Amino acid sequence: MRSLFFFLLITGFNSFAQPPAYPKNYFRNPLNIAPSLAGNFGELRPNHYHMGLDFKTNHAENLPVHAAADGYIARVKIEPFGYGRAIYINHPNGYTTVYAHLNAFYPALEDYVKQEQYKKESWGVSLDIPPGMFAVKKGDFIANSGNSGGSQGPHLHFEIRNTVTEVNLNPMLFGFPIPDKVPPTIQRLAIYDRNQGIYEQTPKIIAVKKTAAGYVTIPAVITVNSNRVSFAVTSYDTHSGSSNLNGIYQGILYDSGKEVIRFTMDNIGYETTRYMNAHIDYKTKAGSGPYLQHLSLPAGYTNSIYQSGTGNGILELAGQTTRDIKIETKDADGNTASLQFKLQYKPWPVVRQNFPGEMFYPGMLNVGQGSEDGDFYMNEKALYDSVHVNYIRTVSLHPDVVSAVHTIGNTGIPVQEGLVVRIKPRSGLTADQLSRTVMQRFAGAKKQVIKPDWQQGWAMAKFREFGSFQLVVDDTPPEIIPVGFKDSTDLSKATRIMVTVKDNLDEFKNFRAELDGKWLRFTNDKGRNFIYIFDEQCTPGQHQLTISVADEAGNMTTRVFTFSR
Repeated sequence: MRSLFFFLLITGFNSFAQPPAYPKNYFRNPLNIAPSLAGNFGELRPNHYHMGLDFKTNHAENLPVHAAADGYIARVKIEPFGYGRAIYINHPNGYTTVYAHLNAFYPALEDYVKQEQYKKESWGVSLDIPPGMFAVKKGDFIANSGNSGGSQGPHLHFEIRNTVTEVNLNPMLFGFPIPDKVPPTIQRLAIYDRNQGIYEQTPKIIAVKKTAAGYVTIPAVITVNSNRVSFAVTSYDTHSGSSNLNGIYQGILYDSGKEVIRFTMDNIGYETTRYMNAHIDYKTKAGSGPYLQHLSLPAGYTNSIYQSGTGNGILELAGQTTRDIKIETKDADGNTASLQFKLQYKPWPVVRQNFPGEMFYPGMLNVGQGSEDGDFYMNEKALYDSVHVNYIRTVSLHPDVVSAVHTIGNTGIPVQEGLVVRIKPRSGLTADQLSRTVMQRFAGAKKQVIKPDWQQGWAMAKFREFGSFQLVVDDTPPEIIPVGFKDSTDLSKATRIMVTVKDNLDEFKNFRAELDGKWLRFTNDKGRNFIYIFDEQCTPGQHQLTISVADEAGNMTTRVFTFSR
């Protein structure tokens, strides 16, 4: 009994519980147009669950956005990626609504934010606003919709959170008037041999067909030779009048009429959203395959979306038995798709592949056996399942690379957190070279650069993905490139100043602009261009604009421009 309790404790495995009763019709549609969704809560996105609703804005920006209920603006956030420009409203019933990817805030709030940006000398801000300073009533205009931050097209991202815990709740449970009589679709079934790791196999993909009675597999009877199996499905949802393939709310597995396990997309915190990589078949998706959502609980998934019925989703088979299996997927309105098939176990010899590397386990501190100039370790929360992690050391001939190349693991294996890589540089480097050394991770065309910490001659950095790692001396400063103007330009007819920044390792930071010695607010939406819109800070006359920017290694570039207004 104690071992069972410990298992449930470390996995966060939940038994069935009644969902809380959320207030219906308390929150209004934040837009004035009929609600239609481009994305819903729990939808699968790269490295995270989608944490709210994406309301369509008819492919346009600057639609008025309204407060969903009475309350006060408690926070404003501006960042180049992520939510872009966002407003957080606290409500007296204990919930917070979030409105993201906005353009301009309403005038009084816009003025306040601008003053705070100049006070903090930072365009990117996260401002906690005193209660009562910006009180709002249900339906009040608060901002214009937009496409700022990590948005890929005009829309409004909307969330409902528990104000105290900041856990995100599924807004579809609050009674928004979005008609939905369309059940999800089930596109395919995958079967896994659970006598080996889920990342060290290719699942058996089974085609499915829709019939008048529901979905069935082709063939109707599926034969397996493993005595331990689990399932995953590709399933999408939509709503009436929409063709968008959104996420499903629930998946349920039944074995011979008994519910084994379910997952439910009702509440997810941002601290656990990356566990989406445990919920899907990450290896298949990383190989350009479809999303497959597991109907079993990976051992390393803590605070999970899963709830247990009679088990954890891994079926134990014995003898030449046949089981009646049913899988249901549901949307938040209860519309249901059902897949039924028979599972037959016929034991015969199984040939399994041997994988190189050490076996690493979830829930444990795993230390890799590297080399004399490179090693790594992973903390208890790094892995979702047991897996072999291989290590290979090679030599780089690139003149800027000052270490061996250390390839760790496989990019088809997800990492939650805590992959620490240590590398020794080659001997003979000067103190200046060491000060400009960065650790670079690369996998295919994808690259990442981190300024390492140094401990007794070792460079150390933390990553969230496997790949190849090396030390690079970077003594090339970034470039500051003016767009549409040059030094000593007359800008009296211009409305803005724009510059771009380029770096040889594509990592720069600490952009700072000063007009006549005082900080000037340049925006940097999506990390592309830095733009200053002329305002009261720039009066008619001659001016000097000084722009400085540093890269990850600490190289600094400063350019000075004069212009007239």
